[in-house]
Formats: sequence, C-alpha cells, structure tokens
Amino acid sequence: MTSAQKFYWQVLTLGNIASFILLYTIGGWFPGFLVFFTLIYSIVGAYDLTLSKHTLNRLYPVLAYFRYFFESIRTEVQQYFIANNTEEMPFNREQRDLVYRRAKSVTDTIPFGTQRDLMQTNYQSIWHSLAPKTIKDESKHVTVGGLQCLKPYKASRLNISAMSYGSLSAEAIEAMNLGASAGGFYHNTGEGGVSPYHLKHGGDLVWQIGTGLFGCRNENGRFNPTMFAKTAQLAQVKMIEIKLSQGAKPGHGGVLPKAKITDEIALIRGVSKEEDCVSPAINPECNSPFELLAFVSQLRELSGGKPIGIKLCVGNPAEFLCLGKAMLESDIYLDFITVDGAEGGTGAAPVEFSNRLGMTCLEGTYFVHQALVGLGLRKQIRVISAGKTASGFDMLNKVAFGADIVNAARTFMMSLGCIQSRQCDTNMCPTGVATQDKNRSKAIDIAVKGKRVTSFHHHTLNSFFELMGSMGLEDVSQLTYNMIKRRTPNGMLESNTHTVPELKESQLTQESITGMWLTWWDQASSDTFYVNDIAPLVPPELAVKQIF
Repeated sequence: MTSAQKFYWQVLTLGNIASFILLYTIGGWFPGFLVFFTLIYSIVGAYDLTLSKHTLNRLYPVLAYFRYFFESIRTEVQQYFIANNTEEMPFNREQRDLVYRRAKSVTDTIPFGTQRDLMQTNYQSIWHSLAPKTIKDESKHVTVGGLQCLKPYKASRLNISAMSYGSLSAEAIEAMNLGASAGGFYHNTGEGGVSPYHLKHGGDLVWQIGTGLFGCRNENGRFNPTMFAKTAQLAQVKMIEIKLSQGAKPGHGGVLPKAKITDEIALIRGVSKEEDCVSPAINPECNSPFELLAFVSQLRELSGGKPIGIKLCVGNPAEFLCLGKAMLESDIYLDFITVDGAEGGTGAAPVEFSNRLGMTCLEGTYFVHQALVGLGLRKQIRVISAGKTASGFDMLNKVAFGADIVNAARTFMMSLGCIQSRQCDTNMCPTGVATQDKNRSKAIDIAVKGKRVTSFHHHTLNSFFELMGSMGLEDVSQLTYNMIKRRTPNGMLESNTHTVPELKESQLTQESITGMWLTWWDQASSDTFYVNDIAPLVPPELAVKQIF
C-alpha cells in the first residue's frame, strides 16, 4: 500500500468521524468545511481506487490530480518563471519581444549590451564596413516570373508564409491580409484554399495548391481545371504555388484536426467535418518530374500566364536534380521555388516527422540555389526561403545562402498576438489566432492587428536593409554566404562553409563536376522522383588528408 493510499483510508475513516464530531459538538463554518472536504475526498478516492483506468490514480488516489494540474501548466511556468531570454524553443523570449515591439512600433533597442554568448560554438555574426552604404531602392523588391510567364509579379523581400484558413481563424486571416494590403507585400493562402477572408481586404495573394487540391478538386479528389481557373484569374491572386512537401512534416500530408473543421471550412475544402482532414503525402497530379512540369504548364495557361512555382522541403538532393533534368529536357520551367526548412512550424504534425526529417532552411536554400546555378536556370527562377524569421539578421542569413525572398509565418502570428502557447492543434488557442472557436477569435481587433502586421513587416525589412548597408553593400545581390561568420569549437571565427561545394554557371550540364554533385547528378532521372539514398555524405572538415 502506497503512502497516498494509507492517507486516503485515514481520511475515509478517522477524518470523516472527526469532522462529524466537530460539526456536532462545536458547529460553525470550519467543521462544516471539514465535513465537506472529507466527504469529497472520500468519494473521489473511492472512484480512483475502484474505477479509474489510470495507474497513478489507483496508486495515489486524489493526489494524482495535483500532478495532472501541474503538468497542464508546465509550459506556462517554464515560459514565465524559469526560462531565460535566449533559451526557449522554437522562439525564445528575446525573439518574441522583438516581434511584439516592432509590431507595436515601440522601441526595439536593448540596454546594457547583448545577452548572447558571442563565443558560443556556431554563433553567427557579420563584419561591418568602415564605409557603410544605403541600399538602392531598385534592390528592395524582386520581380518573379521567368521567360514563360506572361504576368510577372513585383514582390517584397519579406512576405507572409503559408497559413490556411482552418489552421488560423477567420479574424487572423483577415488581419494578415489587411496588413499585407497596407504594407505592399503578399499573403500566402496555405493549402486550405482561397477563402472570403483572404479576399476581403484586397491584399496580394499567393494561392497555394496543396496535395489535397483544396479549392480546385472534384468529389473524387482530383484536379478540377474549371474551379482552378475561376479563382486563379482573380486579380488579387498574383502567383500560384504547388506544395510538394512541408518543412514541419515532409513526407506527410497536411493535418487539420476535426475539432477545427467548421461547416464553412468543410465547404471551402470539399471535405467531411466528421474526421481529421489529412491531405495525401503526394500530389495526385505530380507523381513524376514530367507530370509535375505538365501540371505547371497547365496551371500557367489556366491562370492567364501568372508565375507558377513549387514549395518543398529538400530531402535527398538527387531527387531535386531529377526535377532539374526534367526542366531541361521538357523546356518547361518554374518561375519560383519556395524552400521550406525542417525547423518550420505547423498547426499539427507527427513528432518524428517534425523532429527528424528534411534539411534545415539554410541547408535547403543553399542547395537549391547552387543546383539552379549549375543547371543554368538561376537567373530565371527565384528562390523563396521559408523558415524561422524573427529579425533582420534572420532575413540576411537566408538571402546570403541564396534566397531572393523570405517568407515568415509564426512571427506574423506573433504580430497578431500569438504567445507561443503551443495549443494550435487543440482549437483552444488562448489568443484567438489558431482556433475556430468564435468566442476566442472574436477578441482579435482586425483593424488594430492589421496595422501591427504592417508595422512588423516594415521594421524587420528596414533592419535587414540597414544591416546590409552596415556591411558596405548597396545591392542585395552583393551578399554571399561567405560573409556570414561562425564561431568554431576552438573559439576562432571562420566564414560559413558547406558540405556541398559551389557550382559555376551551367556546370552540371558541362560534365565538369566531381564529388557529391557528380554522384547525385548520375543518380538523378527525369522519369521518377525516387532516388535510393546510398551516397555517403562527409563534411569537409572530416575529410582525411594523406600526409607525404
């Protein structure tokens, strides 16, 4: 018998007898409270000992509930009382405070110096110049659209990444689009389709076509050209993005818990509200590189020539080169590629998929950039990098590794008031951002929050441009990944290095490649996406050198 069980039997017998005696002899509120307490304790304990399915309740009747309570508030206690400013994940207190301050347009400075350990291994920094510059205005935007695009789009360097209506509330979607409209940047719809809330305020949209084809699917789940054309030709829809995979759960379809599926969402997506909405792992129209490019060509024609691109989290590099070979052979080209990092966020993902699959944002961005250079396609295909972006340096890092444009999702949620409570999959978001509970989401003031979205975008972008200027650069194209420095384990600074070497223009097509690039290129086939991952990957610093 455990100590908790012994205590329960004491309360059941001695406690009840003593409390009733006190109530009978003395009277008053206190003996009455004791009677009430011992009776409730006895009833709950009896249930725990005889009927509960939980081992803890049977062994520790009544007292086990204290554990459940403290476990339920563990995240909040950790966040508010234990964690310091720089140690939380995925976004620490310093990053969240920066977002909140910039969203509110209040001071974003820090007093008394940095709280970071500048000698920490892998700590990243940049070198400033004694001749700082101002970024040219023409370098502050990027035109997306290759030679086959009839309606190129001039995009901001920072935009709202894919977040669906369903994952986010209608009020959150409205506020984000309002902010995008006022700030002159685009808003990615996410795979849930274009909803009335995306269209209400006129902000530029990137329509994401996910593996579930929501918004352009037949009853059997296949592509519906008529439905697609009707939405794609809206003036507000500027680009179309085909989602192949997502950084937070690559190799797994999107998941919208049934608790968040309303009648309206079920109608927009064309799904049932009686079960979780789980998209297939692969787009049914894109089973091979050639099928994908044929789909790209079809969407480009149906949309009237708007930019068409893909979104993916990079896995096996040889499989991306399969797509590269197919583009060269078919003469059908993408207009942009969005690279999602494995550190990316989502409303709901299996733990193993979120923790263990895919390249990080910087790794994937660097690889895609180099692959496009080697294919001779970099000048006509834009690279969009989507990962954790809370500051101007986060933007600079991604652009240095090869991105033209940066997308951010969770930090724009924070600009709306998200507090990183991590309740996105429960429909119980405490700030009304990631829920379909109207009692919660109605608390969002769309006009006020829209201004905060615009403000966060404006200040973060300005920080990015100021950092570049401090390096003596006046054009974003001058930034290279070698300019980012990192601290080595022995305390020295070195320029960023990468396992995969740089490529020269069209080098992959000129049979002058060696090492990993040669292995991946030989493995790649334009007929299929699958390549068996058998090539060993060895970091340069571990390469064994022969000594003579």
